[in-house]
Amino acid sequence: MQTTEYKDKGLMTAAGTSQRTPLQETHKYTQQQQHPPMSMDSDDTERKDNRRWSLDNFEIGRPLGKGKFGNVYLAREKVSKYIVALKVMFKSQLQKANVEHQLRREIEIQSHLRHPNILRLYGYFHDDVRVYLILEYAPRGELYKELQNQPNQHFDESRSAKYIMQLAHALRYCHSKKVIHRDIKPENLLLSLRGDLKIADFGWSVHAPSSRRTTLCGTLDYLPPEMVEGKAHDEKVDLWSLGVLCYEFLCGKPPFEAESSSTTYEKISSVDLKFPPHVSTKAKDLVVRLLQHNPRERLLLDGVLQHPWITTHTSNLTTTSKHTSSTQQ
Repeated sequence: MQTTEYKDKGLMTAAGTSQRTPLQETHKYTQQQQHPPMSMDSDDTERKDNRRWSLDNFEIGRPLGKGKFGNVYLAREKVSKYIVALKVMFKSQLQKANVEHQLRREIEIQSHLRHPNILRLYGYFHDDVRVYLILEYAPRGELYKELQNQPNQHFDESRSAKYIMQLAHALRYCHSKKVIHRDIKPENLLLSLRGDLKIADFGWSVHAPSSRRTTLCGTLDYLPPEMVEGKAHDEKVDLWSLGVLCYEFLCGKPPFEAESSSTTYEKISSVDLKFPPHVSTKAKDLVVRLLQHNPRERLLLDGVLQHPWITTHTSNLTTTSKHTSSTQQ
């Protein structure tokens, strides 16, 4: 295995990675990686066989990404050979940033969600130094990088509509469970082997059965007017973010992007929205109906799924890609 800037030597030694059987994506993955083994499919740190997970249960492979509090590695559970992504975070960095409570909430929420367009959290464990999250592996990686690699740094309308449809299904499921995501953006989305979208980060999510929230959270370019103006918010913040995301898919950048934060705030508050000429009338209509200053006037998720722009561009999709909302794993 190659040494990279991501390499945690203590992690690699503890995991006992074998040079004889290097861990890598192969054709075997596509044939065998259907459903997690029963021992992996757990809602908490306890396994089905009443033993707890530890680093000894995994072979550690190449780094998949680098985060604020640690790294994500490709990993394989030794008994089942099931491929996962192992997110490794240092306790000292979590404590320094005072985000332990946020991480606990993220684990609690994501571990209970079961939807084809939401990345599974199979379990977690920790040692004296690190916290480990056992996550579903998304072979095609970050949607943000896919967007940046496009010829004009934006998706065509068919691909954009597919992703918005899948995200609308996932958000409708979250809202049915009283979960508000609050940080929808390309960087928090991954792609499966088949190219289907997966919500991958629930760091700012909240379970809010009845209350309206007042916390300012999320990413600046995606903040809705009610957050910018210091008002309470509810699940309709996700409708605004869906509109911003749709615009970025189609245009390659967020609609209210500006040189200074104060200007971005002003553009959001006034909904200063302009489209480049290549965006179709139907696509504009969907974005405009989502980016309404008054949260109560935003198009609901059922309306998004029934919008002519969505139905026109997704009518030829396979059943698997099109109707992910109705299947719960």
